Amino acid sequence: MKSNLDNIDFKMAAEEEKRLRHDVMAHVHTFGHCCPKAAAIIHLGATSCYVGDNTDLIILRNAFDLLLPKLARVISRLADFAKERAGLPTLGFTHFQAFIITGQTYTRKVDIEVLSVLASLGASVHKICTDIRLLANLKEMEEPFEKQQIGSSAMPYKRNPMRSERCCSLARHLMTLIVDPLQTASVQWFERTLDDSANRRICLAEAFLTADTILNTLQNISEGLVVYPKVIERRIRQELPFMATENIIMAMVKAGGNRQDCHEKIRVLSQQAAAVVKQEGGDNDLIERIQADAYFSPIHSQLDRLLDPSSFTGRASQQVQRFLEEEVYPLLKPYESVMKVKAELCL
Repeated sequence: MKSNLDNIDFKMAAEEEKRLRHDVMAHVHTFGHCCPKAAAIIHLGATSCYVGDNTDLIILRNAFDLLLPKLARVISRLADFAKERAGLPTLGFTHFQAFIITGQTYTRKVDIEVLSVLASLGASVHKICTDIRLLANLKEMEEPFEKQQIGSSAMPYKRNPMRSERCCSLARHLMTLIVDPLQTASVQWFERTLDDSANRRICLAEAFLTADTILNTLQNISEGLVVYPKVIERRIRQELPFMATENIIMAMVKAGGNRQDCHEKIRVLSQQAAAVVKQEGGDNDLIERIQADAYFSPIHSQLDRLLDPSSFTGRASQQVQRFLEEEVYPLLKPYESVMKVKAELCL
């Protein structure tokens, strides 16, 4: 495989993608054609995102490697210019702010940095609360819901996740505020232009007030989240046959099978099982189809083990613990004295 890394038949890859409508699998098949000895194990145990996301990260890293030297050269040239002209008297204004070098005002780039952090917070909160809303729709999880709370004036049964909806709504506003300081900083003439005042008084205050409301609401949500394990367990049972297909492929390859042949066999059976679920309203019978197919006889005795939900979690619990110990708890330590404050919502 290493000796064929650069042996890429791009024409074949394009034809395969047109046929399969899947970019990664198109290259898997193309690589197998160029490297037939490894064709049976290419992409074994991997997902498309494992390939695509890691490729993107490598490209992003390499892209910065291209940009940073250029940025360094620009900074270097400007530094040389500043050093050469440092003693040249010019007409300027300063009000002596905290910064080493400043004009009449502190650089409005500071406002960009501040609102970038708050806008990033808005994006994170929006993602969190959107996921809570989706899980509430699936009845796996809910935000706090008061005993006499009404979810809908027309539909008494509804339990709308109104706190999460509010966070998403406010987070969208918070994210848009980053545009103001970007525009303001870009039009600062020489030392300052006075048209920044009114805009900054609005966007900076609104950003912090919005972030404050969002965090208070999200804290309230996080202090009363409810999980419904039985619903989660039922949905796992419904989807587990599809989830187990990669484990089945892995087991078949260990038993001597070809990864791509096995993938195609399971793809066909999965489509048949999906048709039963979607068109007939029946149960997922994929495992029964696999048990009835002689091709999979080498791993029939392993199916119970391969379908154990606990075997799918991998290192998840250890990763959570490591993340908490290395990333979260050290950041929380300076705020230990304020951790007991509860969040109350008036409305």
